[in-house]
Amino acid sequence: MVPRSKLWLGLAICLGIPGSSFAQDFDKVQIRSVKAADGIYMLTGSGGNIGVSAGENGVLLIDSQFGQLHDKIKAAIAGFHGGPVRFVLNTNWHYDHALGNEMFRKEGAVIIAQDNSGTRMKSDQLHDVINAKTPAYPPAAWPEITFASSLTLNFNGDVIDVIHIANAHSDADAVFCFRKAKVIHTGDLFFSGGYPYIDIGNGGSVNGMIAAADQLLKLIGEDYRVIPGHGPLSDRQRLQEYRAMLATVRDRIMRLIKEGKKLEEAVAAKPTSDLDKAWGGAMSPDLFASLVYKDLARR
Repeated sequence: MVPRSKLWLGLAICLGIPGSSFAQDFDKVQIRSVKAADGIYMLTGSGGNIGVSAGENGVLLIDSQFGQLHDKIKAAIAGFHGGPVRFVLNTNWHYDHALGNEMFRKEGAVIIAQDNSGTRMKSDQLHDVINAKTPAYPPAAWPEITFASSLTLNFNGDVIDVIHIANAHSDADAVFCFRKAKVIHTGDLFFSGGYPYIDIGNGGSVNGMIAAADQLLKLIGEDYRVIPGHGPLSDRQRLQEYRAMLATVRDRIMRLIKEGKKLEEAVAAKPTSDLDKAWGGAMSPDLFASLVYKDLARR
């Protein structure tokens, strides 16, 4: 079995759970920017990747990381000459994507998220894999606008399709597709640099993640740039490889379950060993195998 301490550390990295053993020194975090298209950028720092649209209408952010990084994020945005932040859109409700909402809202930004994200932010949430709770967000971080299945925004000369993809990474995820710029921000439906965290206690599933990858591939063409929830700026080919990896791990672990293997035995079988070089990242292979096993074994 994966040691509890490693489970905690892996999920703390993915979720940004406060008070965890993964204590963050935000003073040392650097916010770096990568251009995805004209007027659209990806910011990396600590937590989920931030998407930025900067232009004549101002600035729109996709995700906000942590409040402790607010000034650094604003300094990075200032270099794009887009004016004030008018909107903050959340890909999901996890801390590492949305805890920075509060500071931007206090400065006048409008927060937008999927209905379930808004609901989950308002109360304590349990992550049953590690039996840990994350507390409710402060009211100033809650979204002012929520949507059920889709939304369309016209901003900085582009049309942004906002689409809810349910029961994949969680029950509350949204993707943001810039039609003209040919850029999509997938949130945690896609990790370009490692195995993904799947919030199996809050509506997520490995089969849902595979179905989500299929849906994303239908939304974008070969020339699209892909901003993942975590990992470097990516493209359609890497998304295809990600989908194949998920299906391979799912099938291997399901086979072990059908053979009667217990969790400890399945993880010890190293079902991801030939994939670890390409996909091993913040989440350890053993942790990922454990998550997938727990998901599949409950069905």
